[in-house]
Amino acid sequence: MTITTHTYHVPVLLRESIDGLAIHPQGIYVDVTFGGGGHSREILSRMDNSCHLYSFDQDADAEANAFEDNRFTFVRSNFRYLKNWMRYYNVEQIDGLLADLGVSSHHFDEEARGFSFRFDAPLDMRMNQRAEKTAADIINDYEEEALANLFYLYGEFKNSRKIASVIAKYRQQSRITTTQQLIQCLTPLFKREKEKKEMARLFQALRIEVNHEMEALQDMLHAAAALLAPGGRLAVITYHSLEDRIVKNIIKTGNLEGKIEQDFFGRITSPLRPVNSKVIIPSKEEQETNPRSRSAKLRIAEKK
Repeated sequence: MTITTHTYHVPVLLRESIDGLAIHPQGIYVDVTFGGGGHSREILSRMDNSCHLYSFDQDADAEANAFEDNRFTFVRSNFRYLKNWMRYYNVEQIDGLLADLGVSSHHFDEEARGFSFRFDAPLDMRMNQRAEKTAADIINDYEEEALANLFYLYGEFKNSRKIASVIAKYRQQSRITTTQQLIQCLTPLFKREKEKKEMARLFQALRIEVNHEMEALQDMLHAAAALLAPGGRLAVITYHSLEDRIVKNIIKTGNLEGKIEQDFFGRITSPLRPVNSKVIIPSKEEQETNPRSRSAKLRIAEKK
């Protein structure tokens, strides 16, 4: 296998996440967040010629990193359609699935994509460039109440109504189409010492809404739980409390609410069981060399 080295993205918790999959050489595995291919390469390095790896990514930039290998299939799609694609490839069960959630360093570094407030760029934030709705569409077209709700839910802003009100007034004078326009509009609301953190949360909320990240995550996790063979492993890396809560609840209870349900014999009805009692976090060395890893948490589960 010949693989070109890219600086597209540095994989987070590489050894810990792949170790957590407990790969057996002849299995079928899925990497639902291909990105630069770092995790996929490591998975393939531990498998023999009778195995197969399916890797998902909805971004054309990620597809350019796909490599030639008879054991590998790249699927350009949102991972929420995992179930449909496995059916398409006649895969009834998988032995493990890896998800490295959030946004790759490539997306933050590509100015034109509008994921970062470091650059003056169009308010885009689409991971799938074929999708229609951009962050600019949300900022300009959502009703004020809808904006307040999404900033409260996805950015966890207590002053979400104030933020929405300021945006609503600003856009009456001019459509907000760039990252810098949005920053200029909202800077008076944030204290200087907290400005970067507040802007990061705001951009996170918009990105989640643009890409329907929470709904996609829920769909993928339910599909993964159904597809995993008994003893199969699920390894998920999260970066903020919203997605981590969903992952934790589905692993522990099988539902989004985290409500424990038991069968007649008192057994928890979740199809999964946690492998690690505590979340796994990156080493101090990794956090120093890869800033993106600082908020990362790894949860591993096994199919009952």
